[in-house]
Parts: sequence; C-alpha cells; structure tokens
Amino acid sequence: QVQLAESGGGLVQTGGSLRLSCAASGRTFSTYAKGWFRQAPGKEREFVASISWNAASTIYADSVKGRFTISRDNDKNTVDLQMTNLKYEDTAVYYCAAGSRYLPSVEAHFGSWGQGTQVTVSS
Repeated sequence: QVQLAESGGGLVQTGGSLRLSCAASGRTFSTYAKGWFRQAPGKEREFVASISWNAASTIYADSVKGRFTISRDNDKNTVDLQMTNLKYEDTAVYYCAAGSRYLPSVEAHFGSWGQGTQVTVSS
C-alpha cells in the first residue's frame, strides 16, 4: 500500500504557474506508476497526467498537453506536476494517485489516492 499526500495548491491568476507535489510513503513507491487527477465543482474526477514507474513514459490529457509536466523522483519518493499557462478551467481539487500498471490513465487502474489539494485560477 502506498500513502500519498499532496501539497502546493493555491490561488493563482490566469496565465500563471503552480507546482504541485505529492509525497509518498511505502516500500513499493518506486515500482508504481503515478498519476494526477482533478475534480472541478459539479464535475466528475478526470485524468490529468501519469508517469511510469521508471519515468520513461508519460501521458497527458489533451486539455493540459503542452502546459503541464509530470515528473518523479524515486529517491525522494515524490511526484510533481508543474502547471504553466493556467486557465480558469484548470480550477479544481487535484489528486495524486498510484497504480500498478505501467502507464495507467483510467481512474479504476489506480489503487491509492491522496486527499487532494485545491487549485484556484482567477480570471
């Protein structure tokens, strides 16, 4: 089991940047793929990005491609999401997740979740 805790959320203006971080504990951290999801008010949780256990592969939702970058540091047990050129529609609670598949992008393929961190983009 992997325990996850997000940080770095906050309020930012349109066009600004923010970096989210997810700290993980558990002996199997380095063997799990990691992902970020988000949930806006009144909407279902949606996939944002994921990264394979060895950081060799990444995948992004079309809505964030070219603006967000996912990275991980297995020595520090962290996975980050660098968000740039933020838009109002990026406002959501962002969740870190861990899954055992190589490069999951479906919510059901992630077995461990953090509590979430709020990102608010003001127009």
